[in-house]
Amino acid sequence: MELVPTQYNTNYQTIEDLPRKYRQIFQHYTCFNSVQSQVISHVFDSDSSLVIAAPTGSGKTAVLELVIIKLLMDLENVNYNRDFKIVYVCPVKALCRERYNDWSTRFQTIGISSIEITGDGGDYFDLVGYNIVITTPEKWDSLTRRWRDNAGLVQLVKLFMIDEVHLLSDSQRGPVLEAVVGRMKTISRTLKLNPVRFVAISATIYNVEDLATWLGTKGSPAKYFKFGNEVRPVQLQKIVRGYHQTPNQSSFLFDIQLSYKLKTVILEYASGKPTLVFCSTRKSVFQTAKILADQLTFHFTEVQSKNLSDGAAALADGRLKELVQVGIGYHHAGLTVSDKHKIQNLFVSGILPILVATSTLAMGVNLPAHLVVIKSTQQYKAGHMEEYPESSILQMIGRAGRPQFDTTAIAVIMTKSDMVDRYERLLDSKEIIESSLHLHLPEHLNSEIVLYTITDLSVAMDWICNTFLYVRAMKNPKYYGFDSNGSRFKIEKGLEMMCLKEINGLKKAELIQVSNNGMDISPTPNGRLMSHFYLSFQTFKIFLQLKGTETMAEILGALSEAHEFSEIQLRVNERKTLNELNRHKTRDHVRFPLAGKIKTKSMKVNCLIQSCLGCLFIQDPALNQESVRIVKIAERLTRCLSEFLSKKPHHQSLLNTLLLAKCLHSKLWEDSPFLSRQLDRIGPTLGSLLAACNKTSFEAIERSNPRDLEKVLNRAPPFGNHLLDAVRHLPKYNLTVEMIRTNANGIQTNIKVSLLNSNDIAKRNTAGDHHWVSLIVGDTNNNLLSYNRFNDQSLLRKDFEVTTTFKGHDLPHKLIASVISEQWVGVDVSKEIVICPAAEVINVPADNPPKKKRKTEPGKKKLLSKQLNFFEKCPKTSCKTDEFVACFDIDIEILDPPEANMVIDESEAERKNSSPVANAPEPMEITETNFEENNFPFCDFTAPVVENKFCELSQDVEIVEEGRPLLSLENIFHSLNRNRMNFGNESDVGYLKFNSKDSGYFTGSTWK
Repeated sequence: MELVPTQYNTNYQTIEDLPRKYRQIFQHYTCFNSVQSQVISHVFDSDSSLVIAAPTGSGKTAVLELVIIKLLMDLENVNYNRDFKIVYVCPVKALCRERYNDWSTRFQTIGISSIEITGDGGDYFDLVGYNIVITTPEKWDSLTRRWRDNAGLVQLVKLFMIDEVHLLSDSQRGPVLEAVVGRMKTISRTLKLNPVRFVAISATIYNVEDLATWLGTKGSPAKYFKFGNEVRPVQLQKIVRGYHQTPNQSSFLFDIQLSYKLKTVILEYASGKPTLVFCSTRKSVFQTAKILADQLTFHFTEVQSKNLSDGAAALADGRLKELVQVGIGYHHAGLTVSDKHKIQNLFVSGILPILVATSTLAMGVNLPAHLVVIKSTQQYKAGHMEEYPESSILQMIGRAGRPQFDTTAIAVIMTKSDMVDRYERLLDSKEIIESSLHLHLPEHLNSEIVLYTITDLSVAMDWICNTFLYVRAMKNPKYYGFDSNGSRFKIEKGLEMMCLKEINGLKKAELIQVSNNGMDISPTPNGRLMSHFYLSFQTFKIFLQLKGTETMAEILGALSEAHEFSEIQLRVNERKTLNELNRHKTRDHVRFPLAGKIKTKSMKVNCLIQSCLGCLFIQDPALNQESVRIVKIAERLTRCLSEFLSKKPHHQSLLNTLLLAKCLHSKLWEDSPFLSRQLDRIGPTLGSLLAACNKTSFEAIERSNPRDLEKVLNRAPPFGNHLLDAVRHLPKYNLTVEMIRTNANGIQTNIKVSLLNSNDIAKRNTAGDHHWVSLIVGDTNNNLLSYNRFNDQSLLRKDFEVTTTFKGHDLPHKLIASVISEQWVGVDVSKEIVICPAAEVINVPADNPPKKKRKTEPGKKKLLSKQLNFFEKCPKTSCKTDEFVACFDIDIEILDPPEANMVIDESEAERKNSSPVANAPEPMEITETNFEENNFPFCDFTAPVVENKFCELSQDVEIVEEGRPLLSLENIFHSLNRNRMNFGNESDVGYLKFNSKDSGYFTGSTWK
């Protein structure tokens, strides 16, 4: 380890010391500052890892750039001409974007490409062709959980840089950062590569040597540099002010009290220069800005007033407009992206004198100010008020100082009187970074077990020994629940018991397997799912509690309880909007209203998801933005849940989860009238216009005239043609089912999925070249019989078929087959198939048994054979044709009891050519019946009896090939029976043929 001496280097290095090729990276520099000059020799003369702790604004980012140049020079020296990766990790997405915008331009000049990958999407393949990868710990953790599948890519990582490393102490982000550093070390050891060089930078922290121990190799810690405030380009004066909080005073009232004290602080320290005030909540931000606007009066020049007026006029938020005009602005996550950027620019340019913001701004874009005020050191988290993490306080203070304008800056902390000593110690750089890995140990143990990094308890301990948790447990055992006077052996034993407890918890949840002797640990499919989809242990335990009968509303309710939404807060000022979205007397509300008022964050999550899927207008911009984030998380959860349920025996819960996952992807309910929004160039406005004209299905749009569409949408030709072309190239699936009786007690169903418009899809697929669908088959007993995934490209090559066989008592009453798109609403197809119960199956031999002659007693057999012609003309119905003629050949037999169980082995031809049965009654005659608008109210699905010879249509009309409506066989049977054409007694078994094909059975007056 190496510590910077108290006498700082004054021999500044110039850019001339760099090779000419790389000087353009620092073209705005004349020489490097004290921090950079002190570190530069260790950057270039060694390959060892580095940790640099220095105040904000002291030039740490330039050190990272120097380390990159060192690597590039090394690669040149060995004529390395292959791909390589440099990973920059920062816990804050806004800082990642800032770094990408900077480096993608500057390093491109020397042929080094950069990519930012921070969201829910993206995979290893996106990194191909890029040298600098800018990402978050969470994203890199997600990617490297599958590194063995992409070892060729991860082994290209030569340099791993960590910004804001002091966030190790953060309870959410810190454990992830520990895990990814440990994994990068594991990858190097496993693939027998040269160790990755780690470079970490941070604001001033006390125990920087612990970070060096952790990032170094065994027995060889990283070099570390610890700089004080003396190296700040702008000297910072730090002040802590304490205010009395009465015993009965709530945190809310104390916060308001501090708002009224702000005027004094600003007048005392601002000196008329830009002031940044940090508050803990959005509501506090607005209240504070309003109070300051009432208390302070600015005397602007004519030019300043015009600049403020112009800036205010460009803003969308009405309340913000008013405040900006008087010189006060505010900034929080609830503003639109456009308003955020405009406010930031007004403040940075010096036009806006005071900006009030939430503390999250300190973690994002760099907005330096002469005066920074932290108004209250408490934040609302997990249902109660708690002190800010020390790292957050330092981050906010770090915004004080504008190197291009000031030589001094001031930071003021306003806190409770009894907290003054704590923050004075903090400002003296006494902050100690602790680990939070033990708070999320199950998830990270499981991910390493899935990777086979951990294969038994002893290996788990080896893994623990390479974490920051281990380093700090040895220094501060009491913090982690161990004996403060314990020996190294006892502390390691405590860590081992900690691991064992979590491993047993994972085993109990069936996420891992542990051998009988307790030595071997291996992953299970569920454990792999949890790791792959980046789920918390708490969330997966919710999945394990599902019964398999859940409706879509119940699944949505369960997902809303997920730990992934733990950071979502329910704010008082949001409740009115949420309650109106949940239930409203006159306006549209959510599909599944929640009981009572919205009073928990899970109810808020549920309500916002439903509002998004229902295309409801969310008035609050903050809620609108939050709903986007929530839906992204929910989609990932449902994808995982659908894979989890696909291994279970239940049909209903899987079907509903697949539908919900697709809905979350498309941000529409599966039966949404606004499905046209999925098409290119159709947004909310045009989608609503189409829905208002009853274009609520792709079929309805495709039948439209392009000129009519253009008239509705107020668009010029050929917009309508392009729209129709896009719809025509959506996949249209055909689902057919064939039933075959295999033996005395068995039935086989063959289900086939094909593309009706394969020629169109072969040319272009509007749904995308990687459009996947699921075929899910279940029965009325909620049994999952089959689940398969395939894509449109595979259907172009060959129809997809699945066969299901039932025997004896296993025969269900109905099968439900569904083709579900994974991305698109409005292209699904489903079909219900009626199957005869086992007790009434007409037996068919499996292997050509000897024929048996049919014996019929006189009067025991009734025959009905007639061709029925139906004419239908009714544009009011759901049928899509204006006129259609359907002809059906119907044969109905009633068998005597002995014959009901006999083998029917005659072919259709044989049966028609057989001799008439002696003394059998004449076939009952059914005359042709016309179904026309004039004499049959089709839409009511009722009709009078006409001479006992009427067949009634009902709502069970099937839509089959070419969109034509065919009569339901069951309806024909019931119509004949209701009109006194009874077929026999309740004990009789009937056999019915439809167009010469076996179609169904009945007993007495009951259809089967």
